[in-house]
Amino acid sequence: MSSIAPARRSAASEAWVLMAELVVSQRQRTMCVCSELDLAPGQLHALKWLDPESPKPMRELAAALACDNSNVTGIIDRLEDRGLVERRPAPHDRRVKMLVVTPKGQELRARIKERMEEAPEQLKRLDPEEQRQLRDLMRKALGRD
Repeated sequence: MSSIAPARRSAASEAWVLMAELVVSQRQRTMCVCSELDLAPGQLHALKWLDPESPKPMRELAAALACDNSNVTGIIDRLEDRGLVERRPAPHDRRVKMLVVTPKGQELRARIKERMEEAPEQLKRLDPEEQRQLRDLMRKALGRD
């Protein structure tokens, strides 16, 4: 029998594990929003990521979604079929397709952001000061302070 004690996690490591647990706990919520809006998860994440004020090339969307270009093509095909996004040639290189959110897409995107950016119940349990502290710590960790 070994007498080696298990290694203790650092506070940062434990925080990371807890953050991951919180994110994973929201999968059902994401699936409900997808169902309500008749979107596949990839479509929801694509529309949420795209900025109506700044068209982006498809390759940037592929990188943001951590998938290959063929997957993005399918996602954009379906969003385009619904009139939510358009592909337009880039002014600097007509071979590059820029993704533009249509007015209909902007409306749906606003609904997505409203639903997905609402704090989950776990964070609503914190009092307002704790919520501010958590926000400030997350900003600092992400270099946005």
